[in-house]
Amino acid sequence: MSVQTFEVGEDEEGMRLDRWFKRRIPMLSLSHLNKIVRTGEVRVDGARVKTATRLAKGQSVRVPPLKLAEPAAPPPEISATDARALKDMILYEDRNLLVLDKPFGLAVQGGSGTTHHIDGMLASMPNEHGGRPVLVHRLDRDTSGVLLVAKTRSIAADLGEIFRSRQARKIYWALVEGVPKPAQGRISLYLAKGPGMEDKRSGRSEAGPRGKLEKMRIAKHGDEDARHSVTYYTIVDKVAPRLAWLSMKPVTGRTHQLRAHAEAIGHPIIGDPKYGTTEANDPRRKDPLRAIPGAIERKLHLLARRLILPHPRGGTLDVTAPLPPHMQHAFDLFGFDVKRYDPIENAPE
Repeated sequence: MSVQTFEVGEDEEGMRLDRWFKRRIPMLSLSHLNKIVRTGEVRVDGARVKTATRLAKGQSVRVPPLKLAEPAAPPPEISATDARALKDMILYEDRNLLVLDKPFGLAVQGGSGTTHHIDGMLASMPNEHGGRPVLVHRLDRDTSGVLLVAKTRSIAADLGEIFRSRQARKIYWALVEGVPKPAQGRISLYLAKGPGMEDKRSGRSEAGPRGKLEKMRIAKHGDEDARHSVTYYTIVDKVAPRLAWLSMKPVTGRTHQLRAHAEAIGHPIIGDPKYGTTEANDPRRKDPLRAIPGAIERKLHLLARRLILPHPRGGTLDVTAPLPPHMQHAFDLFGFDVKRYDPIENAPE
């Protein structure tokens, strides 16, 4: 292999040099990379650099002759099936980003025992530079609805800053057991990771050892790993005293925040295997007035309904997801109207 010069693409804007090499030359060992960077054989626009140096679009990277133990891996095969599935999920798309309607049961990222997920499927949508779309945020496997994806790393960085600065407004819909009091409220709690629990439905795992599910617990300020979380909620409609349709607006974005908050106020989300009333000795299961009709599917009734945020290239992005089939079934069963006024949509920030 002779000396080569590569130009940094738009999709590689802001990428660390070591990650750039991992992407461009995956069979190059980290130890060898550290050596050729330390000796100055790798140059960016003619200057010496470090492995942690961030690259900018249009820069030239000088790569010296390399001795690779094995030939570079071929590019991953593009799945036409994944491409079609993603196309069917698209709620909105422009040259910079796309918004997907994530279905129930499909993981966003891989984990223990999870091989099929949105992140892997995105490889079927490469751009003209060979890059792939980038996830901007995540949803739980069993949460349906709006999922934002950037088409380039630079757009992903811009959107990430919008989320970090809390300029993104997220609205979720949930069906919960019982009817919360008051009808509108603010939930402010500290959350921390708790011990795993068995998933009696399938033995699958979203995080942690196979067969165990990570669950958040209510913590105190100052506890190890405790993080503050805030959610606003309002009742949109109800079938008292059995259940209620909540509109929820998370201010923070902690793991399982809405699910843990709903359980904390005594009204877990219907169909939640982690935070729902699954224990036989739970008094809520023995109350006939709180019993959930058997016609309701035992799936998580939580929807990322709407996402509103400043578009990185100007204007406002405002996308709404439809109800997933199992929630549509429940809404039909109880006569809930999706066009009903949602008080939280026009609530002050």
